[in-house]
Amino acid sequence: MLCNDLRDFIELLEEKKELVRIQTEVDPVLEITEITDRISKQGGPALFFEKVKGSRFPVVINLFGSFKRMSWALGVDDFNSINRRFSSLLKADAATGFIQKLEILQELYRIGTAKPKEVKSAPSQEIVETDTLSLLDYPVLKCWPDDGGRFITLPLVITKDPESGKQNMGMYRMQVFDEKTTGMHWHTHHDGAVNFRKAAKLGKKLEVAVAIGGDPVTIYSATAPLPYGIEELFFAGFLRGKPVEVVKAKTVDLLVPARAEIILEGYVEKGDERIEGPFGDHTGYYSIADKYPLFHVTCITRRKDPIYPATIVGKPPMEDCYMGKATERMFLPFIKMQMPEIVDINLPMEGVFHNCALISIKKSFPMHARKVISAVWGMGQMMFTKFIVVFDEDVDVQNTSVAAWKTFNNVDPARDIMISEGPLDVLDHSAPRPIYGAKMGIDATRKWPEEGYQRDWPAEIQMSDEIRQMVDRRWKDYGIE
Repeated sequence: MLCNDLRDFIELLEEKKELVRIQTEVDPVLEITEITDRISKQGGPALFFEKVKGSRFPVVINLFGSFKRMSWALGVDDFNSINRRFSSLLKADAATGFIQKLEILQELYRIGTAKPKEVKSAPSQEIVETDTLSLLDYPVLKCWPDDGGRFITLPLVITKDPESGKQNMGMYRMQVFDEKTTGMHWHTHHDGAVNFRKAAKLGKKLEVAVAIGGDPVTIYSATAPLPYGIEELFFAGFLRGKPVEVVKAKTVDLLVPARAEIILEGYVEKGDERIEGPFGDHTGYYSIADKYPLFHVTCITRRKDPIYPATIVGKPPMEDCYMGKATERMFLPFIKMQMPEIVDINLPMEGVFHNCALISIKKSFPMHARKVISAVWGMGQMMFTKFIVVFDEDVDVQNTSVAAWKTFNNVDPARDIMISEGPLDVLDHSAPRPIYGAKMGIDATRKWPEEGYQRDWPAEIQMSDEIRQMVDRRWKDYGIE
């Protein structure tokens, strides 16, 4: 089921009747969003818009907008296989030391097949445009009515650490300002922003390449929360089981996906900023306008007949939710490798993946839940999690109704809530100041005497196995449909 490029994936979705082609002309300003949002909320198919007003290029959207399609994108048959596949890779037991565990983790990225394969020529460079380039030729979407303009929403933004020479690939929205410039909306915590600051400190421009389109694993890899210095193109090769083909960009010293649809090449530099936004974001609210670096496009390379992939974000559930759930399943084994007491994690879609985490643990000592809460806040991008609720191991945290019932019944606010302050996601509008504010940890486990609980914890209501089995046998006799 491995797809070599975007076209392979489109063909696969058509074969499985998970993509609909629309021949009616549509407007990239708002109309495509409204159509896609309705389909997304219904759990509907990917959409291929063949005629887009103002452009000769088609738009494909909602590619990853279901658990099925997200699974196929990663080369597995069902969503649960994502977790099983990664669990099988980690053989370390609970006795393995922390440093050894980190070494095991890094070894996963040293697998020979993961290294990108450089090629001399590529479909993404069939056409090369410099003097005649124009971003306005492409069907870039304006997604929501109060957006500041049109945004490239599925870009693979490639930069290089000017010190180590390692490439990074992230997904940062890009507002198109004119024919040759866009915004570069990387948050201060993002690796692209780190590389930008390093280049600025050295007094250099930062070269940037932006791939639009590519194989689905590579597109997903740009969103993966990898440790700084782990190259996403290596990770994509690891996930694929075969290397990603790359080619040297025409005007910048970067390697880009050879089978992408479109490549933008250019630079950003210190002090060259512009107000970007607002933008209807994945939180379901508009992110406010603010200053971000200008990306100057100096060259565009593309296929002769490129397909423009896009996504829209907004009130969940939407396409990005399924990508986020894939990340949750994929990285759970890595989290458990560092904290083996964790049984399961659910980042509910309503929490937009950085506002809430529901965690079940094998509780083995007093205040164990607080230890887990503090540790999770110290793990990479989990530091942004605004609410963490910890449950006993017998609680199914994937069932949010059960999790809510347990929380509302088991928690004494004075005893079981801890408040901390620290980094928050840039898009969190609730905090009194940007990127910093309060976070809450909630211990929803059964309380022990050592934790100050001096009563008998009540047993949950359960029917006996004997009666359940008897009713199962006699169910048809009751005449209840």
